[in-house]
Parts: sequence; structure tokens; C-alpha cells
Amino acid sequence: MFACWIFLLLLSSVESNPSPVLADVVVDRNFIPNVCAREVKNGDHVRYHYNATFLDGKTFDSSHQRGAPKVGLVGEGRLIAGLEKGLKGMCVNERRTVTVPPQLAYGSTGAGDVVPPDATLVFEIHLLDLWNKADLVVTRTITTPKDCKRSVMRTDFVRYHFNGTLLNGTAFDSSYSRKQTHDTLVGEGWLIKGMDEGLLGMCVGEIRHIVIPPFKAYGEKGWGTDIPSQATLVFDVLLVDIHNPKDNLTIEDQLVPELCTRRSVVGDYIRYHYNGTFLNDVTFDTSYQRNSTYNTYIGLGYVIAGMDQALLGVCSGERRRAIIPPHLAYGEQGAGNVIPPSAVLVFDIHVIDFHNPNDTVDIQVTHKPEICNETTATNDLVYYHYNCSLVDGTLLFSSNDYANLQNAVLGADKVIDGLDEGLRGMCVGERRVVTVPPHLGHGERGATGVPSSAVLVFEIELVRFEKGVPPGYLFVWLEDSPPDLFEALDVNKNQEVTEEEFGKFIKMQVAERKGRTKPGAAMEDVITDMFRNQDRNKDGVITASELKLKVDEDKEKQEVHDEL
Repeated sequence: MFACWIFLLLLSSVESNPSPVLADVVVDRNFIPNVCAREVKNGDHVRYHYNATFLDGKTFDSSHQRGAPKVGLVGEGRLIAGLEKGLKGMCVNERRTVTVPPQLAYGSTGAGDVVPPDATLVFEIHLLDLWNKADLVVTRTITTPKDCKRSVMRTDFVRYHFNGTLLNGTAFDSSYSRKQTHDTLVGEGWLIKGMDEGLLGMCVGEIRHIVIPPFKAYGEKGWGTDIPSQATLVFDVLLVDIHNPKDNLTIEDQLVPELCTRRSVVGDYIRYHYNGTFLNDVTFDTSYQRNSTYNTYIGLGYVIAGMDQALLGVCSGERRRAIIPPHLAYGEQGAGNVIPPSAVLVFDIHVIDFHNPNDTVDIQVTHKPEICNETTATNDLVYYHYNCSLVDGTLLFSSNDYANLQNAVLGADKVIDGLDEGLRGMCVGERRVVTVPPHLGHGERGATGVPSSAVLVFEIELVRFEKGVPPGYLFVWLEDSPPDLFEALDVNKNQEVTEEEFGKFIKMQVAERKGRTKPGAAMEDVITDMFRNQDRNKDGVITASELKLKVDEDKEKQEVHDEL
């Protein structure tokens, strides 16, 4: 239903002058928007489209035909009086039919060859824009994050998404359609004045509605074909990122283990998990999804500068948040399709372990028996209990998982070098914590169940050990051997030694602690191997010419080597 406003304008007071009443402006409100933020009043500037006709419907003027809306000032006599009346009270996007009688239009003189004298004019008006020189930039917060640690200030660099429309809702630009934020300095003249003002005080994650009057936007010149002259601009802005070119690395939310005996330094090799997000909490990368730590050297330029700094001075097991400004991250270039230009990066870091390539095995004795007459050494066969874990306490292996005690011959490459070293010099019943750096453990490749470049921690207890023999030996003398060894072996004095005689003799030497056999091997097997080594012609007996001590054989080999 159309509303009809009829205004009667008397030329003089009815009481004092009984002259006829002249017709006034007739306003038909053809369309009224549901929301009307403000109405036209005196002193307002308006921008509107119109078609102007006579009562017979003949068009004499049209902004549509001119290709640009009309811009005017209401209440200052710059428009015909009837049109000013018809514009007052209008809302943006409202459509009106305004019928203007001659006396409020061009009167009895008309307007050149276009408007004849005493013509009633009909204007079809569509109000597009409305502002006043007293207007300010108007901001309204749509949503705001609960935690706002920092808001936009002058000289800050911001990244934001926006939808830009004219006051009548016509869209002129959107960062979303380009799939790229608008990145800019604030308060340095990079933006229109109204946007510089409208962004101040925003938090990351905040959505703000910003209305900018033309004189703080593009003014009379407009911008290309998208923003007309004297256009009020409306922006819905989502702040994505904020930093200042003077920002440094920020460390937050540190959780440091109570026991921290060592902190990382330049040159250390570190393993850590991380979640990487932008300031708006959008994740761009995480080591957890790959189920693998990120491993790198610290302070040598293998990672972005901010991360190099963030990893210095940490403890194993520490958690910390590192906020890295773009100039310490990927800068204005970004990184492929993952990191946009000028992005602040947030890393939640969990340090698993670190070591230095110069590290040695660390041995802490947690218990040592009061009586310790003999300790383990190279070639000994050791039996021990152990738990193997990562520095953060994650258990990898345990001797409790096996039915038999773990055993190894020290120095025989039966266990990793660091554990071999940690098992030496131990007493039976002694307990130790042995920390093994990767280069003395499983190295960069790791092993089944062991991550690459992992520092390993062994809790070991020596249960027993058997003294060993040098490599290549099956038996060693603990005392001087008999002056005539063959005579001692040849019990029946027949100038031949059988395997039975040989075995009885070796067993007696071991029983009397005059010698020992290779540990970990069955006595009968050792005796058989020793006998076969001495029975050089393989006739089942050893003669005096065949019998030689291993040490004498080694000397002969060395002499031959020296001669060569």
C-alpha cells in the first residue's frame, strides 16, 4: 500500500488572507526499506537516481540516461524547493514519486526549452546515499573474541578480510572473492582515512561493521567505475592478523620441568613436536599428524629465524608458545600456498630431547654395593636388567618383557656403543642411569621402536658377569702355563693327546681358577673347538709338534706381518 503525504503551503496566513490555497508537493512512498538508519534532513548531502517527467508521462530529464546519479545538498536552496521537500525524510534505498507543482518548481517562467511555464513535474526518486559534513566514521562490533591481548594501533601492520558495499548495499569489492587478505600498515596513509580510523582498536578474530562518509573515503573523485563520486562506504571487516614491524619474538605459556639440568644452546640438535597456527587459531601445520618429531640443529639457520631463537634455552620436556612476527618467519613472500604473506606464526612447542654432536655418554650411579672386588671390562659377558626410555619418560623397551636376562659381551658390538660403555666398570648389584646421545645409539635412522636421532635413557642393574677372553681366544691362562704344556696334557705319556685327555685338562684348569674359557659358550663346545684347532692334521690326536699356544701363534703372525 502506498503512503501519500500531502503538504499544503499557504502563501499567507489563512486568518489574514482569504486567497486560494495553492497545491503543495505530493509524495508517494513506493518502497520503504525495513531498516532505516537515518532520514534526510536539512544540511544533508544526498545521492540519488531519478526520472523526471511531466504529468503526461513525457520524460524531460533522467540521471539514468546521464549515466550517473545526482548529488545534491538539501536545505541550502541548491535544488528546486519542491524536490527538496520531496527528499526530506527519505531513507537510503527508499523509492518515492514526488509530484511538484509549478510554484515549487520552475514557476511561470519555466526552464529554457526543457520545462515550459507553469509545468507540474513528477520525479521518480531512488535514494542511494546520504551523509552530512558532521558525520564521523561509525563502527559497530559484530563479534569479538573472548581473549584480546592486543588491539590495532597506528603503525601496526594488519591482515584482514572484508566485504565492501555502498550504503545502498551494492557490493564494490571483497577480499573473499580474491581469496586473499588485504595487507597494510595502519595510520601511514596506505588506506583511506576512514578505514585507518575504523581499524583502530580491533582484535584478531573481531568482526566490525564500519561506515565511512565520502569525505573520509574517495570523495568527489570516487574510484574507477566501482565507487561513484561522493559515496558512503560500508565495510564488514574480519581482522585476521596484526603485528608491528618493531615486534620481536614473544614467548608465552612456558611449562618448564622441575628438574632441568641442561638448557639448549647454539649447535645442539633438537627433537620437538609442534602445532603451527596463525593468530586467528587456524592451523597450518602440525608434527602430531605426521606422528614424527621435527628434528633440526639450533641456531644454524636450518629453520626460520624466530624458531631458531625460540628453541634456545629450552629444557627437555619443556612446553612453550612462540609468537613469531613475519620478519622473523616467512616475511612478505610467505611460503607457497600454506603461509600467506606477512603472516604472524604461532607455534606451540613440546621439546622431546636435544643433544650436542660432541656429547658423550652420561653415567649416573644410583646404587653401588659396599663390597666390589671386581668390575666389568671389555670382553666380559654381562647379565643385566634394564629399562630403556626416551628423555620424556616414554618407555621403549624393558628386560622385564623377556623370559631370560639380557646379556652381551662387552666390546663385541652386541649392543649400541653408548650402552656398551655404560655397562663397563660395573659391580654386581650396581645400578646406573645411562644417557646415550644418538650418535652413540641408533643415530639419525633410529631403529624399530626407536625414533630417529633419539636420546636414550637406560636404567640398568648388573646381575652377574663372567670375565671374558680376548677376541679370537677360547681360553686364557690366569696364571703361568706349565713349562711343558704338552707333557702336562699327555697324561698316559704316549706322545699323543686325545680329545678326552685334552678336555679333562682344560676343565681342571678352570676348576682350579688357573684359566678360563670364553664366556657364554658351553664348556664341551669350547673344548671341541680348541682341540680341533690344535689337531692340525685332523687325525684325532694332538702331537707335540702340533701344539701351540694361541699367544705364540699371534706372535708368529705378527713377526711375519712385520717382515712383510
